[in-house]
This record gives sequence, structure tokens and C-alpha cells, in this order.
Amino acid sequence: MSQSVVPVVESNQIDTSPALTFEEYRFYQTDSDLQYELYKGKLIPMPTATVLHIKICEYLVYQLQRYLAEHNLDLVAKTGLGVRTEEDTSRIPDVVVCTQSLLEQAAARAGSGILDFEEKPLLVIEVVSQNRRADYVIKRAEYELANVPEYVIVDPTPNKELVRVLAFPEGEDIYTQTDFLPGQQMVSVVFPNLTLSVNEILSPPLVEGLIKAEQARFQELEQRAERLAVRLRELGVDPDRI
Repeated sequence: MSQSVVPVVESNQIDTSPALTFEEYRFYQTDSDLQYELYKGKLIPMPTATVLHIKICEYLVYQLQRYLAEHNLDLVAKTGLGVRTEEDTSRIPDVVVCTQSLLEQAAARAGSGILDFEEKPLLVIEVVSQNRRADYVIKRAEYELANVPEYVIVDPTPNKELVRVLAFPEGEDIYTQTDFLPGQQMVSVVFPNLTLSVNEILSPPLVEGLIKAEQARFQELEQRAERLAVRLRELGVDPDRI
């Protein structure tokens, strides 16, 4: 396929670039490090992420992966996974939660990793960057029409900070909206036992630090268990038989 496609940069400019079908987009390659979404057949360049954007995404993936593992769910939380929302429209949410089987189906196909129409994710998350209208209006409509059960918008914009949860009430086909502000706990609809501090989401600690702290707690528990085992043996009790 020709690599001469000119991405759409400004919506108010006359766009003369040829349209791509969804299948052409799945195999589209460039020499650039930029990622592109497909919107109604046109390539939309994704802005390079800020450090805060990266930290928020890593934190959310870490917390989701811990939650899924703790509840023994056959689900995965990933970044970089595409979601097809319309005939010739495909998005790359910041975070996607889907079943392991859907991820394996996408991995088995040639081309980019994208969940197709019938492969619905359970949850998508977008961290607001430059194009606020895209996240709040355009993508909301797309995910709603694509029947994505839950769409979460994380907005770290100064003086506008919030986490917005959009989901379908039982038996309804229109999103309801709940905003969680700094100082509150965000509650997921799809995963009602998942609650996260809005403050931590908007200004997250480094995941590496969280992992180190978790390992330190585990080591401390191991040491306590070993000390208890020693004490039991001193008392003539075999801890392996308890």
C-alpha cells in the first residue's frame, strides 16, 4: 500500500488525503514514531504523551492488573490496543480491559492489534491531552454507539481535574455520567469493588515505587512467618503440621 497518505492535522483545513479502509489501516506503516487513529477513513496523529500522561496510564494499568489478579478474573489490562468503533474508525485508548480470549484473537490476526466490532472491551480509559473535545464528545459518542460497557475519562488539566465514569445503567442503552473530583474515590461500574483515589489517579506515584513497597511488605511477612516458625519449634511444635 502507498505510504503517501497525509494525516489530518487541522480539521478546519481542506483535507485532500485519500481515505483508508479499516483493513488498509490495520496494515498501515510509516517511518515515523507517531501513532495514528483512524477517524472516518482519515489518519489522525496522536500527540506525544507528557510524562504525567505516561505516569497516569502506568498507574491505572498497574492497579487494574492487581485487581484482576486478586479477583482471579480471566481479563487483561493493556495499553496500545486498538478498538474499532465505526466502519472506518478505530481508536487507541490509553487503557483497555478485555478478556484474555479477545486479546489472543487479536494477536492471531496479521496487522495491528485491534479489537473488531464483535470483540467488545469491558472498559476503556482515555487520559485527556490536547484535544479535549475528542475525549469528551466525539469518543464518548463512539464508545457509546459501540456498546462499550464503561468509558472512563481522566482529566488532569489544571483547574478542571476530574475522573468521569460513563456506563450503561441496567437495561439502558444510553450512558449515564458520574464525575469524581479530587478528594473523592472513583468507583467503577463494571468492577464495583474497584475504588481508586482521584488524587492518586491525577498525580500518581511511580509504579516502580509501588512495586518496591509491595515487595518490601511481602518480605516482611515472610520474615515474620519464619520468626514464628522458629518460636514454635522452640516450644516443641512442628509448624508444618499446623
